[in-house]
Amino acid sequence: MIDLHTHLLPGVDDGSRTMDNSVRVLERLLVEGVREVACTPHLTASRAHEAPVDEYAALRAELQRLAPEGMRLAAGFEIMLDRPGCDLTKRGLTLGTSRAVLVEFPRSGLPAGATAELMRIRTSGLVPVIAHPERYRGITLADVEAWREVGVVIQGDALMLLSAGEMAQLARAMLAGGLYDILASDNHGDRRSLATVREWLRETGEDGQGALLTEENPRRVLADEALLPVPPLRRERSLWQRLRAMIGGR
Repeated sequence: MIDLHTHLLPGVDDGSRTMDNSVRVLERLLVEGVREVACTPHLTASRAHEAPVDEYAALRAELQRLAPEGMRLAAGFEIMLDRPGCDLTKRGLTLGTSRAVLVEFPRSGLPAGATAELMRIRTSGLVPVIAHPERYRGITLADVEAWREVGVVIQGDALMLLSAGEMAQLARAMLAGGLYDILASDNHGDRRSLATVREWLRETGEDGQGALLTEENPRRVLADEALLPVPPLRRERSLWQRLRAMIGGR
C-alpha cells in the first residue's frame, strides 16, 4: 500500500514529535503492508513561497536512513488554501516528483469560489489532490463530482470511514458511490493506518476497490499517470452491517 498523506516528518508540525516515534510508526506500517509513505507537513498557500523545502528534504533523508528496509519516503506538503490565487508551482511542493499537490480547505466551511480555485491550480499545470473532503462543513456529493470533472483527485480519510457521525456518513456515501480516488491515513505519529480499512473491504468482498484506493491509484498519482475509476460498492448493505459490528453498533 501507498499512503500519500501523513505527518511523520518529526518536530515540524502537529504530527510526530520525535525521530524515534516516526521510525516506530514506519516499522508498524511496514508490517501492515504499507511500502511507501508521503511526508506531508502542514503549509499555508499564502506562505508557499517560504516553504523550507531543502530543510525538510534533509530531515526526510535522515528519517529514510533510519526507516526499516523496504519502506520508501516521498516528499510533499499538505497545503491549506487560505488565500486564493497563490503560486504553488515552487520546486518541492508536490508529492514526490509528480505534478500532484496535496491541498485542503478550512474545516469551518468551503470558501466561496472553492471549485474555481481548484480549477486555477489545475490549469497552472498541477494536479490538486484534495485532502479529506468529507470534513468540510457544507460540502455535498455534487461538489465532489464537480471537482472530479475538472481533474481533481479526491483523497478520503481512511479513519473517517470507520467512525460515527455526519462526516463519517458522508465519507461512506462517497465510498459507496465511487467518488474517492485514493485513501490515506493522515497519520500524526499515532495509530492511524490504511490497514484496518483495507481489511474491512477485503472481508466484505470489495478488495478490488481496496487495491485501487490504497495501491494502484496512489502509485499512479506519484507517476503522473491517469487514475483508474473506482467502481461503486456492490455489497453496500453487508459492508455497513459489518462496520456497525466493528464500531460497536453505533
